[in-house]
Amino acid sequence: MTTVTEKTAPPVTAFMLIKTTPEWLAMTPQERVRAFTTQVIPAIRAKTTGVRSRFYDTEFYSTRVTDVWVWEADDHDAYQLLIDALRETPFWDRYFTVVDLLVGTENGYARTYGLDAVATITT
Repeated sequence: MTTVTEKTAPPVTAFMLIKTTPEWLAMTPQERVRAFTTQVIPAIRAKTTGVRSRFYDTEFYSTRVTDVWVWEADDHDAYQLLIDALRETPFWDRYFTVVDLLVGTENGYARTYGLDAVATITT
């Protein structure tokens, strides 16, 4: 019996560099949580599948970027749906300014050339 292995696309990882706006900072922490859970998260859940995120505070170390929202999407279509969903919420350009989007695939060089991922290090 012959086994066929289907080559799958690597997940897409996006580093969303964002900066809070005065409108966001004027809200109390409770108002921020309410806005996020009622306006942003429902749009993401309604319009996407196959995305995961982690959120990092960076305002202690950077004035240009206050937060980094790291997204992983199963494929480019899932990532595009995520960005479209976010753009339709107050998150985009009202509560936060998207300073930059850095999008890539983990160890893409190794996958392309059939090499070990030598730049991924654990000590």
